[in-house]
Amino acid sequence: MDNSVKLKAGGQFPEMEATLLDGTAVTLGKPRAGATWQAVFVYRGKHCPLCTKYLNELETYQQAFSEAGVDVLAVSADAKHQLEQHLEKLDISFPIAYGLTEAQMQTLGLYISIPRSEQETDHNFAEPGLFIVNEHGNLHVVDISNNPFVRPELGALTRGLAWIRDPNNHYPIRGTLDY
Repeated sequence: MDNSVKLKAGGQFPEMEATLLDGTAVTLGKPRAGATWQAVFVYRGKHCPLCTKYLNELETYQQAFSEAGVDVLAVSADAKHQLEQHLEKLDISFPIAYGLTEAQMQTLGLYISIPRSEQETDHNFAEPGLFIVNEHGNLHVVDISNNPFVRPELGALTRGLAWIRDPNNHYPIRGTLDY
């Protein structure tokens, strides 16, 4: 029996929180001041060198996201001490949260992996996922992967979001056909 969940494009993004390094709770999908949309990037954790590279690359696109009115938040299942260690390799300005639970990963329909060894990490973790939540709290864009090698190309993503957000384009949420 298949217990996997697939979030419905155009549907409400599920209400969930993670924790920022200063201990405050952050609600995933709720943009910060100045933005009306939020991009929630789920990454594997500090053990993943591809995640480190992607998060640092994401920083270079902050202006493009901002111009499109899209706030950025990254989150993983890492513990606080793992995020603290990871920040030593990151040069980012966007918020990054920790403590995503396995139940939250399942709610988001993410692929979940078991660590290959204790040297990799000490907990099950989500494979990469991206959720773009619009001003109504609805899922506008979703991208999930079952491995670290497949993630949205950030230039194409930011250009696409700018195009979607342009009111002259009247671009609807895609993938909403039920069958």
